[in-house]
Parts: sequence; structure tokens; C-alpha cells
Amino acid sequence: MTETQTTPASAVDPTVAAGAAQFLTPVVLGMQALAVNGKQAHWNVRGVNFLAIHELFDGIVTRAQGWADEAAERIVALGLPVDARVSTVAAKAKPSTVAAGFAQWDVLVRAMITDIDGVLADLQAAIDGLDEIDLTSQDVAIGIKEGLEKDRWFLFAHLAE
Repeated sequence: MTETQTTPASAVDPTVAAGAAQFLTPVVLGMQALAVNGKQAHWNVRGVNFLAIHELFDGIVTRAQGWADEAAERIVALGLPVDARVSTVAAKAKPSTVAAGFAQWDVLVRAMITDIDGVLADLQAAIDGLDEIDLTSQDVAIGIKEGLEKDRWFLFAHLAE
């Protein structure tokens, strides 16, 4: 009779798991913060481009939540826990430039681009750092970066002249 493994970590090198968690945790926290701040922007956007920006922000929120989940699940699959409670996100994520109240669409688009740039920096650090640690985790970061860069492009297109 074979013994059933009850924890994923039994098959994973602890150094690999720790390295993946080191680089993917800031991505999880950044994506969670982006989702919260994106919803704030979504609710409070004003101006002539209201509908397009309102809907774009909502899509970014949905995708950020999915990407946070994807990165977190990779960490957990390697046998380590994830702490993305609101208090942890607030303490460790980069500060947002999204205003607390109503703002014109272009101000909020710029703020969201700035927030996205912060997460993209964490993603690039993860891609670079995971190259020698865990290529599967690196693939997760690459896929997320590809999607987030597309969201940034869609936002930037509203500002480009």
C-alpha cells in the first residue's frame, strides 16, 4: 500500500519554495492593492471618458484579482502559506497614487498607470530572480507581466496624443 502525501512541500525543494515565495509574494500583494485601488478609481472617475474608463478600471480589477490568485496559488502549491490579509497588503504594498474621492478620468488614468508601474517592477524582479530558482514560477510571473502590460497600454492609449 502506498502512503498518500498530505502536503505539497514533501516533493518540493524547500529552497525553491522559499525563493519562489520571496519573489511572488510582492506580486500577490501588489495585485491585491491594485485591485482595491482600481475599484476606488472605478467608483470615483468623472469626465467625458467616464464610461470607457469606468469599464476599463473594472476589467483591470478583475484581472488583478485573478493574477493575485495565480501567484498565490503557485506559492501554496510549493507548500508555503500566503499572507494577503488587508493589513498585510496595506503595510507591504507600494503606496497608491489613486485619490480618495472623485477625480477626473485623466488624473485617475495616470494614477493607475503609476500603480501598475510599481507592480511591473515587482514582476520584473520576480522574472529576473526566478530565472535560477524555479522556471515554472518564472512562467507565472511572465504571464502576469504580459497581461498587465496590456492593461497599461490600454490606459496609456487614452492619454496619448
